[in-house]
Amino acid sequence: MNLKRILPTVLSAVLLASAFTVCALYGQREQPKPVVSEPSATSTDSEADLQPMKGVWLTHMELSMEGEADKSKTAFEHKFSDMIKKCKEFGFNCVVVQVRPFCDALYKSSYFPYSHILTGTQGKDPGYDPLKQMCEICHRQGIRLHAWINPYRVSLNNVPAEWSDDNPAVKEPDLLLTTGSTTILDPSNEKSRQLIVNGVSEIVENYDVDGIQFDDYFYPTDINDLDREQYQTYASKAGDNAMSLSDWRKVNVNMLVAQTYISIHRSKKAVVFGISPQGNLENNDALSADVISWCCNKGYIDYICPQLYFSLDNPKLRFEDALKSWTELDLAKDMQLYVGLAGYKAGTDEDEGTWKKSENILKEEYKILKKNNKVGGFMLYSYTSLLSDEAKSEAQNLKQEMKLK
Repeated sequence: MNLKRILPTVLSAVLLASAFTVCALYGQREQPKPVVSEPSATSTDSEADLQPMKGVWLTHMELSMEGEADKSKTAFEHKFSDMIKKCKEFGFNCVVVQVRPFCDALYKSSYFPYSHILTGTQGKDPGYDPLKQMCEICHRQGIRLHAWINPYRVSLNNVPAEWSDDNPAVKEPDLLLTTGSTTILDPSNEKSRQLIVNGVSEIVENYDVDGIQFDDYFYPTDINDLDREQYQTYASKAGDNAMSLSDWRKVNVNMLVAQTYISIHRSKKAVVFGISPQGNLENNDALSADVISWCCNKGYIDYICPQLYFSLDNPKLRFEDALKSWTELDLAKDMQLYVGLAGYKAGTDEDEGTWKKSENILKEEYKILKKNNKVGGFMLYSYTSLLSDEAKSEAQNLKQEMKLK
């Protein structure tokens, strides 16, 4: 195994032992293939298993019951069933559902409180298990479900406004780092990492999910020197072998990713683990996201889905140029490359107005992906773009193209 590709610089003895052992232990084991995989124990066989990935993200805002007069189990099931029906009509075979948007859960958890989006109050039992219902609804329709997790995020821009008493952020405030806009679990803290891994394990073990996905939130870009004390503690022990602050942060994230991968595949081989990072490859450094290590070495993830949220004529970064930077990577064997498309930008003034030049941008980007044998499919952000007036024409044109062989 090429150590330079796994870790960006020479590591301290302690972190080298941790990260290298984790990756080496699982780097040689046979990995399951995403989408084309054996079904989990209770899900039914579906033609979706044999098709290229056609996924759509369902955000916590889209799933929210806060504004609903009826917040019952029946009301949630009706709402989610309608969403899945619409997704299937479009031709999607997978939904990526945000089940842990903050340090909370849309399922019965031993580690995190129920999310405020279910009842309006974090920690309040909604009287049913949303994830259980979502898995059953999806699999009855032949749709795969990947559970989307924000691993570190506790709050963003004062959302949620209040934390319940059983929130880990309340019970163990020493685990937290807070910037001007964001509170996260400290990635350098071993207890934080274990909490996140435990939370993933209970989803895989208790629910019939087909995959787990982390999104692009790792270290916040405005972290500055908030973790300087933690870094200095590490550096004093590492001595002359100490990494730079930047590389130390990347290794902290790498250890979480590798430990999550191990946990998932120990529980259920067929459940895949993916990450959806920033689409501009260079931007990931600012988030301490070592995407090249994840993509190019076994033992980290099963699929990568960069968010290529760019128009074909974006003057700053064209879609095809961004795609090329990812397809040119030396991906690990069996690593799947999917591409995130920006449904939410369709018909808007984004990318310096270039989304208004055509109503076929998503369609043309999808056609580009279909012709590229290094790409195994796509995911659309997000469900709302299938319904919005601004994106209506783009969505219909994409739908027609998705129906074609």
